[in-house]
Amino acid sequence: MALTPLEHDRRYGELDQVLRAYAGQPADDTEDAPGPALTAYLRHTWHTRPWALAVAEAQLRDYARNPPGRLRVRLGEFYALPDVGLPDAEVLSWLTVVADHIRRSVEEGLVPLPSAPATHWEWNARFPELGQFLGGWFSQDMPDEFDDHDAAVDDYRATTDPQLVARAVGEVRELLALELGEPDYALGLAELGMEVDPPAPYAPSGWLALVAGRLASPAAP
Repeated sequence: MALTPLEHDRRYGELDQVLRAYAGQPADDTEDAPGPALTAYLRHTWHTRPWALAVAEAQLRDYARNPPGRLRVRLGEFYALPDVGLPDAEVLSWLTVVADHIRRSVEEGLVPLPSAPATHWEWNARFPELGQFLGGWFSQDMPDEFDDHDAAVDDYRATTDPQLVARAVGEVRELLALELGEPDYALGLAELGMEVDPPAPYAPSGWLALVAGRLASPAAP
């Protein structure tokens, strides 16, 4: 019998979050320093859910010490580790290194400074509703579904719960507060799922400011 959602989260929920942070990133942590993926996880988690770090450390260490045996594998009662690009023989020791870094971060107060997201996971963890908006309404099919960018924005506002729209507005303003260069804003939009360019003549930041204003304005009666 496969794990129930509750049992999965109790045993592996935060372990899963840590490993998701490695999507598209190398598992290149050493005993001396965490790599970019783990640094991104630490930065985001410290500033949003610091209590989860102790859970992550315990779940990582427990999995490294007690990997699933043949019976649990046969019954499906285990968490299947995603491929992180390491040989199987090195994965468990790597999990211990990751757990050691998390423990050291907590015990010594080693908190990564706030910065712009550095990985695909961090972009989407930090701006989840903006990712839903851009990935859902501005995919490559957008020109076939809407007359223009404004029509797509209006459709999102009309079909989405107002609380989520307000959250998206807040995330856009937080993104703009990072004061990135235009190439970095373009990269961020792509990481968040946007597959079309902003409309002419707007640069990415200018279009984001326009979107925030349009979403925050009262809907037409």
